[in-house]
Amino acid sequence: MKIGTDAVLLGAWTSIEKQPFSILDIGAGTGILALMLAQRSIAQVIDALEIDSDAYEQCVENFEQSPWGDRLFCYHASLEEFTNEIDDKYDLIVSNPPFYLEGYKTRNEKRDLARFQDAMPFEHLLESVSELLSENGKFCVIVPFEEEDRFIQLAKTTRLFPSRILNVKGNATSNFKRSLMEFSFQKTTISNNTLIIETERHQYTEDYINLTKDFYLKM
Repeated sequence: MKIGTDAVLLGAWTSIEKQPFSILDIGAGTGILALMLAQRSIAQVIDALEIDSDAYEQCVENFEQSPWGDRLFCYHASLEEFTNEIDDKYDLIVSNPPFYLEGYKTRNEKRDLARFQDAMPFEHLLESVSELLSENGKFCVIVPFEEEDRFIQLAKTTRLFPSRILNVKGNATSNFKRSLMEFSFQKTTISNNTLIIETERHQYTEDYINLTKDFYLKM
């Protein structure tokens, strides 16, 4: 699958201010989130989890060819299997989860597995994160804007509370499209911000350029 704007946004926006020692990327795909966080941080353990065989092989290859291969490792397993078998806790967990609903399915099973919510329901994701996240850890995720409130309510049932939210829209006149959210086990005042990606087609805003320029060859 191609690298999308969602992954780049999440990889650039996720805070590493607390310098996490261990990071987990759930549903890694090509490994882009783990790679971006390896570039940005000094984390010594950066694990990725991918269930699809082809995506897993591509992720492993990308890790091996990167400058940070000694800190990156990809597991080929389901989230349920991984959660049940891993005893370690992670300081930072990130996920760009599948979220398209039943009515939008295509005939491409591999793409559907990666893109649709029934492959990894939000409830399942949050339950696993609550098991895998360290006491003072952070969980960062990107979801459709219209799913923001529901995701926050589901997160509360697993003792996860929002601390930062970034609402994203394509241009100044369009509707909000995505919500990037940071969660932790501590209740705190929520920092809420907005990001507009373009002023016009392929003309990017200064905010978007400043956020993502370290990851594009031409920006």
